[in-house]
Amino acid sequence: MKSLKVLFLLTMLMTLAIALSAITSKEESFTSDDENKEETFLRGPSRFLAYKPGRYLLTCDKYPRVCRVKGSPGHDCCKKKCVNMSTDRVNCGKCGKKCKYSEVCCKGKCVNPMFNKKHCGSCGNTCDKGSACVYGMCSYAN
Repeated sequence: MKSLKVLFLLTMLMTLAIALSAITSKEESFTSDDENKEETFLRGPSRFLAYKPGRYLLTCDKYPRVCRVKGSPGHDCCKKKCVNMSTDRVNCGKCGKKCKYSEVCCKGKCVNPMFNKKHCGSCGNTCDKGSACVYGMCSYAN
């Protein structure tokens, strides 16, 4: 009976390991502009799999063109990650500049969309002349 329990436990551990390796091995591949046109990965090879020749890690601090690939989160590089500094709350306008809890990043500046007349409710939503931005709506009390 004890050997059956041990066998069941080993089976469950192997299933978990296979599931985790399948999840972490889903990588986005992009083709570099090098002469040899090798296949490269943004996140690198999985920890559970052996290193395969021809695959290497491209980080934006060494290869800034990685951020210009279609599907990239942004064209700016902060701490080896591609970001969009005009909309990223953690890197608003420059690397490491964080917006406060109630603020959002609009065009590289931290603003409060609840009361900002130029960004009322969302970025770029400007209130008409003579109206105010209250609780994220133009002319809320009028």
